[in-house]
Amino acid sequence: MSEPRHVERLDLDELPSGRPVRLWLDLVHDAMGMPLAIPVIVVRGPRAGPVFGITAAVHGNELNGLPVIHRLVERLDATKLRGTIVMAAPLNVPGFHRNARRFVDQRDLNTMFPGRADGHASHVFAFRLMDRLVRHFDFLVDLHTASFGRENSLYVRADMRHPMTAKLAKLARPEIILHNPPSDRTLRGAAAELEIPAITVEIGDPQVLQPKYIKPTLTGIRSMLAAVEMLPKRTVASGPAPILCDSSRWIYTDFGGLLSVTPQLTDRVRRGDRIARQRDVFGDVVREYHAPFDGVIIGRSTNPVGQTGARIVHLGRLTESLPPPAVEAWAESAED
Repeated sequence: MSEPRHVERLDLDELPSGRPVRLWLDLVHDAMGMPLAIPVIVVRGPRAGPVFGITAAVHGNELNGLPVIHRLVERLDATKLRGTIVMAAPLNVPGFHRNARRFVDQRDLNTMFPGRADGHASHVFAFRLMDRLVRHFDFLVDLHTASFGRENSLYVRADMRHPMTAKLAKLARPEIILHNPPSDRTLRGAAAELEIPAITVEIGDPQVLQPKYIKPTLTGIRSMLAAVEMLPKRTVASGPAPILCDSSRWIYTDFGGLLSVTPQLTDRVRRGDRIARQRDVFGDVVREYHAPFDGVIIGRSTNPVGQTGARIVHLGRLTESLPPPAVEAWAESAED
């Protein structure tokens, strides 16, 4: 295997087809003038087609996406591929080195997109990431996990009003789909502004590798590649239908103490159900928290030390219907 080479631009048409090509994509430089590069794997098929982008670890402690990419490359028959798959992970290399969520300047990189050409470190990094990587994509799957002190179900954030985005969301095989228009400064939102169908897949917990989530995510990505006719379709056992949420919110503490969260991931709760109990350092119960509406537990706190304003649960509001433009796409994808 040849040593990965450094490049400042991706020229996909010049790369060889039929095998994985490993590159270092230089984006910025550190204070010593050394390049801060992200690892990129490109697989081109022998036939022209779309460019499917997969990114992971825009937060440096979000590791579950990396083995998804590695296993996809290991099991991919590039001779049967139409188009190109571009995979980049970890995006946040400084955070990855430090087992930390934030970028080198202590900012949350996933609130900086599309970035600025002349801003601070995170802004410039985000701008060049969009310019040198994401603009090549026709589709984007951005892989995340929960942050420290929390755990996530396997869920997807997607704009379900967009037919192709809705189709990708269903094919991801999540436990929960959260309708979440990308009107924000995330990587997904910036891709959507470029009219790239994009979804965020939240794969469990931070700083761990979880096969129970990695395997279905890999299956889901292969199904997406088949759905956009980049790989041959194959029979895949259908999993449970995902729970649909039209919105969500985090529930927070209004007092401090030791927090015990009652419901587990994907549990359904009714309005008024107790979701947590809080004790002070003497062991006395000082607060009980209850669900403000009927919903499903998308994520939850695992850190028992909760000051005022600590997160308790991420509660999704249940729905049985989708935004009208996505209904047809949902029906089609259910038949794949």
